[in-house]
Amino acid sequence: MITRPAWLLAGGAAAVVLAAAAGGYVVVGPRLMPDDFAGPGSGSVVVRIPSGASAGEVAETLADAGVVASAGAFVKAAEARAKTGSLRPGHYRLRKGMAAASALDLLLAPGSRVVRRVTIPEGLRLTELFDRLAAKTGMPRDAFVRASQDREELELPSYAKGPEGFMFPATYEVEPDMTPADVLGLMVERYKSAAAKLELENRAAERGLTPLEAVTVASLVQAEGGRDSDYPKIARVIYNRIKAGVPLQIDSTVLYAQNRRTLRVTEKDTKVKSPYNTYAHPGLPPGPIANPGEKAMIATLRPDQGDWFWFVTIDPKRRITKFTDKESEFVRYREELNRYLGTH
Repeated sequence: MITRPAWLLAGGAAAVVLAAAAGGYVVVGPRLMPDDFAGPGSGSVVVRIPSGASAGEVAETLADAGVVASAGAFVKAAEARAKTGSLRPGHYRLRKGMAAASALDLLLAPGSRVVRRVTIPEGLRLTELFDRLAAKTGMPRDAFVRASQDREELELPSYAKGPEGFMFPATYEVEPDMTPADVLGLMVERYKSAAAKLELENRAAERGLTPLEAVTVASLVQAEGGRDSDYPKIARVIYNRIKAGVPLQIDSTVLYAQNRRTLRVTEKDTKVKSPYNTYAHPGLPPGPIANPGEKAMIATLRPDQGDWFWFVTIDPKRRITKFTDKESEFVRYREELNRYLGTH
């Protein structure tokens, strides 16, 4: 039902002139007393508020969708509560035939927003990322795969060989009208933001690394790290072994080459034919093996100081990792890990 003063002419288009006590006249019309519905409304309608929309533009959108009786009523309600600057872009589930004040309440309520929040943890491989995105967004996995192959659409950094390593782990808000390319593009944009904040290109050059090599190291640190405090030490081990010219011998690289995840790496695994096999090839693999987070990137650019040459996560469940510069201790740590694996 639309409520209006009894003396207002039908249609609300004409103004009414009232005699004032002082002998003058006051004009009262649609601008001062705009049409408004009464009550909370009914049914359901999803309304999109574009980025940068003014309160007046939001009001027109709501009126066109039948949510409010008039744009003026909504603007009046927003101004009365000083909320014209509090309206945020997004998709909102509202009702038709709502009082303007009720519509404003829903637009300001976080629960009214139609959005999927997708959390991407650190260290996922690209193939695992596609699985998670498909499951959490409801979009087809194949669509994410196809979108990942268009580097221009993704706007990858010039130094990236592909999307692996540049899909930044974070929590993302996925709007109903977003495409897989939009989602992946957000992740690349978030990577660029983190890289700029960390001055990745300059910091990598100080360590004698290209930006791609720095992201590759960060992916190894992320894949091998247990606790955050271990990351800078793992980075140091990598740099010490590169400097010495010996293979990195990092288990996660041979598992990446086989698209497997396991704690039990066999001698056969270490002989897999792949450029990612750091047992067979000295130096870094040709690119990232996962998508690292900010802490792994920081550790890569600011490693701890030390002579460590080996590390072994002796208790994966409790994420206990030991570091050493003595091969005899390394052998003992490996035996500790084997005992752990034998009981789990």
